[in-house]
Parts: sequence; C-alpha cells; structure tokens
Amino acid sequence: MSTCHVVLVPFMAYGHMIPMADLAVLFASRGLQTTIITTSSSAHRLTKSIQKTANYSYPISLHIVKFNAGEAGLPPGIDNPDHAMSNEHLSRLFEAISTLQEPIEQFVEQSQPDCIVADMFFPWTVDIAARFNIPRIAFNGTGFFPQCVAHEVMRLNGPTVSSDSEPFVVPNLPHEIKLTRKQLPKIESEEFKVFLKVIMQAVEAEAKSYGVIVNSFYELEPEYAHHYREVMKRKAWHVGPVSLCGKSIDDKLERGKKSSINEDACLKWLGSKPHGSVIYVSFGSIVKVTSSQIYEIAMALEACDVSFVWVIKKDQETSVLDGFEARMQAKGKGLIIKGWAPQVLILDHESVGGFVTHCGWNSVLEGVSSGVAMVAWPVMAEQFYNAKLVTDVLQIGVSIGDVEWSAESTCEGVKRDAIERAVAKVMGVEEGGEMRKRAKELKEKASTAVIHGGSSHSDLTTFIQNIKGFKSK
Repeated sequence: MSTCHVVLVPFMAYGHMIPMADLAVLFASRGLQTTIITTSSSAHRLTKSIQKTANYSYPISLHIVKFNAGEAGLPPGIDNPDHAMSNEHLSRLFEAISTLQEPIEQFVEQSQPDCIVADMFFPWTVDIAARFNIPRIAFNGTGFFPQCVAHEVMRLNGPTVSSDSEPFVVPNLPHEIKLTRKQLPKIESEEFKVFLKVIMQAVEAEAKSYGVIVNSFYELEPEYAHHYREVMKRKAWHVGPVSLCGKSIDDKLERGKKSSINEDACLKWLGSKPHGSVIYVSFGSIVKVTSSQIYEIAMALEACDVSFVWVIKKDQETSVLDGFEARMQAKGKGLIIKGWAPQVLILDHESVGGFVTHCGWNSVLEGVSSGVAMVAWPVMAEQFYNAKLVTDVLQIGVSIGDVEWSAESTCEGVKRDAIERAVAKVMGVEEGGEMRKRAKELKEKASTAVIHGGSSHSDLTTFIQNIKGFKSK
C-alpha cells in the first residue's frame, strides 16, 4: 500500500505550533508524507523540524499561504497572538484567520492529501475535508483531563453558587474536581463573548471530525482517556508527549526559537548546583507578568533558600529588578534569562527539582516528562483545569493560591509570602519529596509510552492504520 500524505494546519501561536511541529516529525519518522501549511511570518518557526527529517524517506515539506492580517484591521507585524495585542486585535485576528480557508482549500484540491490534522482554531477545515472526502483530525493542544472538565463545565451553563469564591463540584467526572466561578471566564465580558464564539465553533468542528489527536499518554490520565472515549463518545489517539521526539541537546536548545542564553553557560550554571536543588520559573509565551508581580516573585525567590532559573520576557524587563539580579549573581543563587529559554533542556537537567508554571498544557507535559514537582499558577484558558490535574489528581504539585481567570492574560496579585510558601513546599524534603517521587514515576511512564510497544507508539500505529483504512475505502 502506498504511503499516506498528511497535511497539518497549526495555529500561529508558539504554544500551538511547537507541539504540531513535533507531531509532524513523529509522522515523518513513521514514513508518512507530511506537509505543514503556514503563513510566511510563521514559517521560520518550523525550520528546525524540517531539518530533523532531511534524511527521512519523506522529509517534512512546507506550504506557505498568504495571510492578509492588515485587511482585518490589524496593525503591521501583528499576525499572531504571541505579539502583545488588545482583545479587540485578538478578535480581529480570529476573524482574519477565516481568509485562509480558500488558499488552503486550493492546496488540498491540488495535492489530494489523505488526511488533514488541523488546530482547533481552524474549524472550517471540517468543510474542506468533507468536500474532498478525507478525514479531518482535530488537534486541541491539550490533554484528556482538561477537555473532559471543559465539557462538563460548559454543560453546567454557569454553576449555581452564591459567590465567585464558593467552590462547586464539576459533575460526572472520575474524581471530585472543585472549581470556583473566579477560575472561569466572566460570562458578561466582551472578551468572553469572542472567546466563547471561537470555542463553540471548535467544539462543533471536533464533533464533526473523524477523530482527535491528543498530546498525552495513557498512563498520565487513564480514567479521562476512558471518559473522553466512552462517555463523551469521541474517537481519539494519544501520541505524546510529543516533546520527547527531540532528544538531542540541539533539539532542546532551539525548540520553538533561538535561545536567549548560550547552551554552555546554561548547562555550566545548572551543573554547579546539587541534584534537585533548582526551581525553574516561567509563564510561557503569552502570559503577561506585571511589574508589581515581578517584584513579588523576586522578593519571594530571594527569601527562599533555593537556587532558581527565572525566565522574563524582554518586553517585561523592569527597573524593580535593579539590584536584585546583581545580588543573586553575587551569591550564585539565581540565573535570569531575558527572552526565550530552552525550557526542555533546563527541566531535563538533574539539578532542577521544581517548576513554577502557568500550567499551559505544553509546560505541564514537559514538567511531567522531566519528573519535576510544580507550583501551579494558572492565568487563563484551560490552565485552571490543568492545575487541578497537577495538584488534585496526579498530586505532583501545589496551588499558588486563590487566583482569578484573566481576560487580559495577565499574571498579578499574588504576594511574596504565598509564593515563598508554595516554593518551599514543592522544594521541601517531606511533602515535596513525595511529589518529586510521584513525578519521577510519571517521567518513566512517559519515556516508556513513546518507544516501540509503548501506549503512545501503539496508538500512533493505530492512527496510521485507521487513515490508511479510510484511504483504501
């Protein structure tokens, strides 16, 4: 039987593109002809992935489509949500994305692929797939657990509680998961209306899709893999953690984009610290951290008796760090990376024992794959659900405390005492030691899942067989 041609359509944000690029490498490594469709401004983000497959039977190929973001009223240079943008601009971006439908449909008609794997933010790819009678596979960039929780929360249509801070139990789930209205987007806000419209379109498209590819592994969330398939009745294949497809130092160093720190300097600093003694602090590619919150984090880290690596975006550098960085360097206690950090390289280092994270799914999975305990500090999107998986189900982390869903993707309002307590708990001997032990066990299960005979490797085989079966019919 001839090989299958799979087309991937990633959303332009780093948090969506990175796992989709890893997925493309996985497909190519299994002998699938693989094409990624993207815009000219995002193509450079995929260079490393394409280079990895240069010697494969079918190297990853790239197809560029024109994206006229300016026609939607977006300022020049703002064509993906990794740029700082207002909610109005974000709304216009989602509207502008629909203009990609026609050029993508033209490519599908010309190249006649056997399958489309599309990000959730391209719901109209369902119509393209239907027109050419090929399967459309949804890729949401998150795990089974958050999708199950989100499904039940949406069915509630607003929990009946007396205040935003009163906890309610999400019904029909394998575990007792408690949330508050504070941890959900505000229904009356304009931002939520835009968000809800996009999410509802994605949910409808997923229901019409042939199936869903999930960046997870069965052993991480078995009850929720079952719930998703058997209770929600969704066809799904778990093929992760996809981050484990890049095992060399070069892969880890430039995953996403070029690191802002020299590899040797980073590894030398980490290598000078005792095993499990360093905590890594990062809030991903989109979350904005206010100057006042940066100050609270700095004071907490200085008060803690642990070494740290802290990632701060270049556009969030602030004078509140004046003197702090010098003091930390003089003590050999802290390494501040301004810009893009080689997150997987750092988390994988034996000196790192903890991770302060916004709980984006990529970060959670990378933390699990590295066997570190976590301080869960969610900000937006499904991060509050992911945090519950970390703290309540897997029990490999602690909550930062009472934080609120942010429409502006802004991290603020947590005082240094709360940060210090959470870091001390995760990095401590007793409670932290138990968390790290459980995290190390999950790390081993993640490593086993992606090798031949493992749960994710086997599910990817099943996926390929399903697509070939569809093609033969």
